[in-house]
Amino acid sequence: MLEAADFTAFTLTLKLAGVSTLILLCLGTPLAWWLSQTRTRGKSVVEALIALPLVLPPTVLGFYLLLALSPTGPIGSTLNSLGLPSLAFSFAGLVLGSVIYSLPFVVQPLQTSFVAVGRRPLEVAATLGAGPLDRFLNIVLPMSKLGYLTAIVLGFAHTMGEFGVVLMIGGNIPGQTQVLSIAIYDHVEALEYSQAHWLAGLLLLFSFLVLLAVYTLNKRASFLSGARP
Repeated sequence: MLEAADFTAFTLTLKLAGVSTLILLCLGTPLAWWLSQTRTRGKSVVEALIALPLVLPPTVLGFYLLLALSPTGPIGSTLNSLGLPSLAFSFAGLVLGSVIYSLPFVVQPLQTSFVAVGRRPLEVAATLGAGPLDRFLNIVLPMSKLGYLTAIVLGFAHTMGEFGVVLMIGGNIPGQTQVLSIAIYDHVEALEYSQAHWLAGLLLLFSFLVLLAVYTLNKRASFLSGARP
């Protein structure tokens, strides 16, 4: 059966995923919009940087983030000079690492959705006097609902299953930085396979339901799009 520490790790993981997803949407929306509209030469470089966590081992990303957040790193030394607490081995540090690591899972669905809107509806709205913000809020957002739903689901689920990045940045502090994936590792290392089975099964079921929801929504959207005259 699950222990009190496991429920704490589960609650902390949900909190981390929720906060990270909210920040990812705030950062990913303008970034994805810019990528969908710009034709500058630097676009490929930005896209490559965003997609880097997809191919980079999590421990590598976590290692360099840990160096940046350390007291001698660029971020850590700046925080120290301002009298602010260090982000290393803290919940805030986990959020920072999660946002960077899950960024492509939010930006890419949004960018694809924005591109699918096309320029024609925006040009028509512009001729009717709609400003840029008005066009985005009343045309782009309603036509990108599926993209946002996919981005939210994937960003949240990807953060739930993180291990390498959060372990490197946050360590393993119960109640502060110990998330579900690390709790599973602790149980396995202690040969507590029963508790590990419960937690691993919980993440397995959650991951399956997330993928099922995404594929079902995409299939339904494709069907409705094909059924339109």
